[in-house]
Amino acid sequence: SVFLCFSCDTPIADELALYITRFQWDLAKYPTKQSLRNIADIISKQVGQIDADLKTKSAAYNNLKGNLQNLEKKQTGSLLTRNLADLVKKEHFILDSEYLTTLLVIVPKANMGDWNAHYEKITDMIVPRSSQTITQDSDYALCSVTLFKKVVDEFKLHARERKFVVREFVYNEEELAAGKNEITKLVTDKKKQFGPLVRWLKVNFSECFCAWVHVKALRVFVESVLRYGLPVNFQAILIHPNKKSTKRLRDVLQQLYSHLDGSAGSSGGNADNVDIPGLGFGQSEYYPYVYYKLNIDMVETKV
Repeated sequence: SVFLCFSCDTPIADELALYITRFQWDLAKYPTKQSLRNIADIISKQVGQIDADLKTKSAAYNNLKGNLQNLEKKQTGSLLTRNLADLVKKEHFILDSEYLTTLLVIVPKANMGDWNAHYEKITDMIVPRSSQTITQDSDYALCSVTLFKKVVDEFKLHARERKFVVREFVYNEEELAAGKNEITKLVTDKKKQFGPLVRWLKVNFSECFCAWVHVKALRVFVESVLRYGLPVNFQAILIHPNKKSTKRLRDVLQQLYSHLDGSAGSSGGNADNVDIPGLGFGQSEYYPYVYYKLNIDMVETKV
């Protein structure tokens, strides 16, 4: 006899259990007139193609998701690192001037008094009263300052000495609009890909699960022939035991079928001296009957 035991603890597992209990060999996909090797190759190619498609689709989706997350991270966080495009306005800058430019400076909030008192004296050629406090977060303030272009490098150097950080930023309305459009496009593309990807996963999970059960059926056949020989004279049985009764079930099966293999009959499934090459069993799982466990609880549950 051959026994396949399975367990299921989730709704999806119940659906899979229904398929197993009503399992019939799919003659259209896997013709039994083919050799075992050919059938195995057909299944392998089918699942291999699904696996390759999955890698391609998931890589494309994860790449899109990663790009979106990176852009979204830049919209939040500290003023030292975040994107400033959505914080500033055109009126904060001196634009199209041959001599003047506006810099954005990150000032620690604890140093705001020092900034307001001394920013005009950090270098020469700073426009008096040009600083504006644009916005603040919990640690820093974003300030602007207007100065002559020829002293920008000198200003950056001396500002750093006072713990004022000059952010590299050029106000360009077209580039700012393009950045916002990129986020919108990524959000739209992500939504467009998500639905079809989930539908594809559902369909191909079913295909892979069906293929997996057919592989189990093949293994049952092959292992049984190796164990009991020819002509074929065995019966495959599907059992769904209650967890509490598993040990009792083992004992009963051992009593019923111990005559099929005397070496396993005295061991109760834990023979130390049994080694059957090619059967694919660990010694701790050797019984006088062919046994496979089907774990169909595909959803990992964490307490």
